[in-house]
Amino acid sequence: MRMHVALNVRNLEATLSFYTKLFHAEPAKVKENYAKFELDEPPLHFSLNVRPYADQGVLNHLGFQVSRKEDVLAAKERLESAGLFSVDEMDTTCCYAVQDKIWVTDPEGNAWEVFYTKADAEFESADARSLPSPSVCCTPIPQEKEPAAEAAASPGCCADSLRAPQEASAPSVGGSCGCSR
Repeated sequence: MRMHVALNVRNLEATLSFYTKLFHAEPAKVKENYAKFELDEPPLHFSLNVRPYADQGVLNHLGFQVSRKEDVLAAKERLESAGLFSVDEMDTTCCYAVQDKIWVTDPEGNAWEVFYTKADAEFESADARSLPSPSVCCTPIPQEKEPAAEAAASPGCCADSLRAPQEASAPSVGGSCGCSR
């Protein structure tokens, strides 16, 4: 297992230069609006995402990179058994990679993902060419199972219906459903 941290940045070139020096390592991938480091010591998957962050801060999301899809599914089962509601994104394109992942959100609204990377991809996301504004790889979701939230999730878009009530006014861009709200 490898820890994952994703930061929002305004200036990828300057930030990439800083982290290359800090980690004393070259990035594993660099795109126009994205870069990532995959460090062995400490085990860290660290990504930089060009995103505006005036209201949301520099933290994009956190996560754990695992070595197999089965590890993603085991994490899903464990988290849901503990009462946390998760969202699946299997075989999705995100961060210039094809991935299997799940998402949960902590009480403060911080998005956590557990993901397995299957292959590199040419685009940042499956909807990269059609999204009107940037967001996290997928929309954060509530941290506890609530029947009302689950019922609200079935009709309509994943972006708004899966947000906790206090987050509903935050701007969002759809996840794997392909919506663009």
